[in-house]
This record gives sequence, C-alpha cells and structure tokens, in this order.
Amino acid sequence: MATSTIKIDPVTRLEGHLEVTLSNTDGVVSSAKSGGMLFRGFENLLIGKLPQDAIYITQRICGVCPISHAMASCLAVEKASRLVPPENARIIRNLILGAEFLQSHILHFYHLVLLSYIKGPEASPWAPAWDVDMRISPADNQVLVEHYLQALSMRRQAHEMAAIFGGKMPHTAAFEAGGVLVGVDYSMIERFTNYLDPLTAFIDNVYLPDVELLGSYYPEYYSMGRGYGNLLAFGVFDLNSNGSRKLFRSGRVANGSGTVSTIVMSAIMEQTKYSWYQNSGRNPAQGLSQPVATKVGAYSWIKAPRYNGTPYETGPLARMWINGDYRRGISVMDRHHARALEASKIAHAMRDWLAQINPAAPSYKTYTLPTTGIGTGLTEAPRGALGHWVAIASKKIKTYQVLTPTCWNCSPMDDKGKPGPLEKALQGTPVSDEAMPIEALRVIQSYDPCLACAVH
Repeated sequence: MATSTIKIDPVTRLEGHLEVTLSNTDGVVSSAKSGGMLFRGFENLLIGKLPQDAIYITQRICGVCPISHAMASCLAVEKASRLVPPENARIIRNLILGAEFLQSHILHFYHLVLLSYIKGPEASPWAPAWDVDMRISPADNQVLVEHYLQALSMRRQAHEMAAIFGGKMPHTAAFEAGGVLVGVDYSMIERFTNYLDPLTAFIDNVYLPDVELLGSYYPEYYSMGRGYGNLLAFGVFDLNSNGSRKLFRSGRVANGSGTVSTIVMSAIMEQTKYSWYQNSGRNPAQGLSQPVATKVGAYSWIKAPRYNGTPYETGPLARMWINGDYRRGISVMDRHHARALEASKIAHAMRDWLAQINPAAPSYKTYTLPTTGIGTGLTEAPRGALGHWVAIASKKIKTYQVLTPTCWNCSPMDDKGKPGPLEKALQGTPVSDEAMPIEALRVIQSYDPCLACAVH
C-alpha cells in the first residue's frame, strides 16, 4: 500500500482557520486530523467582568452567529439570577434568532458550499478554482449561478429583518438579561412580515429545489461522510416560558438509530490530550481554558467534547433527526438537505410567532445582579448545540465556559485516541487528485465549520 499526506491549510470558504491533514492510502483517506489554528481566549477575558456584559462580549466570538451566543449568554445569566423574562421577550428573541438561522443556512449552501460543485465566471471570487468533478449541465449550472447571486440579496434581507427588532445586525444590542430592549408596535410586525414572506418563498421555491438538484447530480454523496452516526442537540426556540416545549427538542441518537435519549449534562467532558490546553477532562461547568502552546503531541486549539466518552455530531441534521423531521440518512448530502428543510420549518414557524406578539405587553423585566450564582444557557446555533456556563462570585464573573457546535464536530482526537466526528467522517473518502482533493473538501464543508466559535 502507498500512503501519502495531503494538507489543506487553510480550508477555504468557512469561518476561521481550519487545517485538515489527510493520510491518503491508495486513493482513499485512511485517517485525518482536524486542527483549529488560532487561540482567542474569550472565556479568560470574561473573568472579573459583570455577568450581563457577557451577553455583548460573547457575541463577538462570531459575526455569523452572534445571536446564538447572545441567547445562550442571556439564558445562563438569567438562570444564575432565577429570572424569567416576559413572554414578549421570548417571542422576539426567537424571531431575531430565527432570522440569523435563515441567513446562515442560505449563506452556507450558496456561498460556501455550492462553489465546490458548480463553475462560475472566470473572475474573482470564482477564480481561481479547482476544476475537478464538475458534472452539472451548462443550463442547470447557469441557473445555480443566478441563484447564488439572488441568495446574496436574500441573506442581506434576512439581516435587515433581524435588525427590525434587534436594532442592528450582526451583534445586536437588544438582548439583555431580563428580556429585550425594544418596544414593539404593529408597524414593526408588518415590516418584519414584508421581509419574511419573500424569504420563505425563496427557501421553499429556490433553496429546497436547488438542494434536490445538487443531490441528483451527486447521488454518491448520500453515502459519503457518514462518520459515527451519533447525533446530539440541546434544543432551540422555546415555545413556552420555562422552555419545556421547543420547536426543536433536546436529545441524542446513537449510531443513526430512531431512539432518542435524553441528555444528562454531567456526562459531557471536554478532553484535551491533543489540544493546546492543560489536560483537564472536565465538564464545562467546572471547565478551564489554560493554553499551553508548546504542548507535545497536540495539534489543535479546539478541545474534544465527548458524551460518556463518545463523539457526537451536532447541527441541522442532528436537530431534524432528533425531532423526526428528517431520517433519510447521515451523509454529506443529507446534511445539506436537512439544513434546507430546517430553514423552511423555521421560516413558517416565525410567521406564527409574529402573530403571538402583544405590543401592549412588556418585553423586559428588571434584572437584579446577584452576589453569587451559577447558570447554564443551552441553545442551538445554526451549526449545532451551543452551551454557556457562568459562575458568579461577588457580583462578578468567576468562571465562564463556552461549548460550541464546531468544538463537537471538528474536535481532535480525545484522550483515548478516538477521532473527532469530522475526522471520522473523512475516513474512507476517495481522493481522485491529491493536488485538488475536492471530495474531502465537500465532506468538510457539509459540517459548516465555524472556527471562530471553536477557538473562542
């Protein structure tokens, strides 16, 4: 057997600095290493700050999904204070977060993924590009190029829609411990609707058919990139004040089964044998982020979260599978298909949420800073399960930990040498051209990695 090494550094068309090293044995990936190549240290810089400041600071972890961090931080700080915000706040937060999901899903398919399957004009940003395995007919290719351009406008409109209630996007100032700092009137609801309706039509009539079209040209990608088949979600979009009902429920599935099990938070441990941190093996509630840049054997600034020692994939496919909305399979193309269907489900739910807003009711409840407290904020970002953990002492943040979707998906090996979900999914991937390993790139991109979040 002949084995060679392929390094993709950086992986392009995703957020942040991802390095992937592949072992290519006789034209097939035999092993892979996924490395986050930048340390940022948000958790450490939060120590000593006011708890409510975390809501704004953690949004700067990512410009694509800042609302998800605002949501997780609000939930954590409010639980530490035993504060339940008004119903209007819950609904408005859902609408702003929903807009973020829509823009992110549209961005991922059209502007980050599609360029790995279609030919664009011989001009920047389309060129230079890998010209390999481009099998879509010229007519369909031209339609997809036109939809790429249309999606730029739709994503902008999703941002503008979020800014109606959020004040601005990205990095809203509307989220606050105790609710949202926005007074709602019927004209705002009407303006939001005027954005939501064409976005919903685009998702249902353009985005979904385009995913189906792509799958028809590349059917083998419905059986590539499976990985472990373990799926996990914290749940998102609360439908009542205590979060017992959600649009997407919490749960986990082992090996692609139909059995959904509950999540016990104490079973989550972040392992660091191959990460540039001190060895810890801690639950995020007791977690530390102590960098060791010279650590021998490490190859990533991403920790390795495990549930009962097992790697889990998170994201739209996990959410849709756990909710029973999509169970065709676990693969590259299934991730794209589930993401598009999820966008449609969220868009239609948002129309119902708009009707539930009561402009005459409050959207904020006064927040009282506790002297001490601990809180956990569990939600979902577009890319998957997101958690924030805060401990308060003397009215200041004593510790703060963040566990992001890409930490789950793109983690390095754990303490027992078990590969992360992306590393496992790359195993068995064919490589037709070592200089242009397009097949591996398509597997990587299907996870929609966000390294800014992962190396927070």
